[in-house]
Amino acid sequence: MNDPEFGTGGVDVPSPLSRAMVLLLAVTCGAAVANIYYAQPLLPVISQALGVSEGAGGLIVTASQIGYALSLALLVPLGDVLERRRLVSGLLALSAIALLGAAAAPSVGALYAAVALVGVTSAVAQIVVPMAASLSADHERGAVVGTVMSGLLIGIMLARTVAGALAEFGNWRLVFVFAAFVMVVLAITLRLVLRRIPTTAKTPYPRLLLSVVTLVRTESLLRRRMALAAVGMGGFTVLWTASSFLLAGPVYGYGPAVIGLFGLVGVVGAAVASVAGRLADRGRGRQVTTGGLIVLTGSWAVLALAGQGGPFGLSALMVGIVALNLAQQALLISHQSVLYRRIPHARSRVTTALMVSAFAGSTVSSALTAALYPLVGWAGIAALGAVIALIGLAIWTVELFRPSPAEPLPDPSADEAAHATAPSSPGTYRADVQETAHA
Repeated sequence: MNDPEFGTGGVDVPSPLSRAMVLLLAVTCGAAVANIYYAQPLLPVISQALGVSEGAGGLIVTASQIGYALSLALLVPLGDVLERRRLVSGLLALSAIALLGAAAAPSVGALYAAVALVGVTSAVAQIVVPMAASLSADHERGAVVGTVMSGLLIGIMLARTVAGALAEFGNWRLVFVFAAFVMVVLAITLRLVLRRIPTTAKTPYPRLLLSVVTLVRTESLLRRRMALAAVGMGGFTVLWTASSFLLAGPVYGYGPAVIGLFGLVGVVGAAVASVAGRLADRGRGRQVTTGGLIVLTGSWAVLALAGQGGPFGLSALMVGIVALNLAQQALLISHQSVLYRRIPHARSRVTTALMVSAFAGSTVSSALTAALYPLVGWAGIAALGAVIALIGLAIWTVELFRPSPAEPLPDPSADEAAHATAPSSPGTYRADVQETAHA
């Protein structure tokens, strides 16, 4: 059986994915990435329980995202060269152990360390996404990626609701115990039902990481989409980090359970955004990106009104949450669809580059929000989100007027196979990503 990502002789040979398997992979992505967001609605409660300031409590999210970003850079590329069933189930099991460590953390320093490890293992979600793309036929790849990514974003949103409900029922430590249980169940399930997916790639690990750098250096399309991913995830993190403080503060005065319910509002945007994948399959990816950036920018004008409180402010907050989540999900699906088509032979490495940039933007935005909120309040944070969105519009304007090459690149492993029987001569060397990147 050939690896569906590399096929035989470097040819992409997708295998069909059943609807049930697509949904299982979507649930896995959502549950895995939810691990780094459970703490968001609990920041005021955790800060109080551990006797630290709101600023120090906000860094819990930053610590988990630092771990997540490191894993994106160092572990996700392995999805191109390792057997992915074992890799996915193993990371889920390790995530359960890290979550139990977070539940038992006696101090904020120990919690920082535990959630950083949770972030490292939760990047398994970004191994599942390119795997699903590789197993899909060309005409349905955008729809499959859209479904799996919708599962991921819905998991982020529901993490807030689940965390709030469990914290109200028990305490914040119960949330991490519950998450560990979910990881164990998924690890066992995927190990049993996911078929073995061997790989034919034999790239050494250092060279594998270097090829990611080479792709970034040579592919302008990838660089621009990385910048846009940082913008989208940055704005997303600004909203969900600051909204916990807004809703728990004097303007609204809500408890963890009510704050968590706002995640259900975000699910609406995530569910609707799955349409973006189908539009990408029909060649409308650039229109999806344009519309997503316009909605993202406009959402901050609406969200700024939430600081007024009362029914009007609450309505503005809910409308803004739906709009921002819709825009973020549509943008991310658009990025993945166009890049998976452009560089089909290295989808895990493309995911690494894209998501490292996204979560670098998220980490910076999380730290800025935690530091600035006590100083500038909700209005200042809304202005920060608007500035980030305008940077995205500027980047996309450059792409519209000077478009990057987007046609599929040839698979370098096909060239290697073709030259495998040819005699070597001085000055020849093994083809890799950097040669095809100039094609």
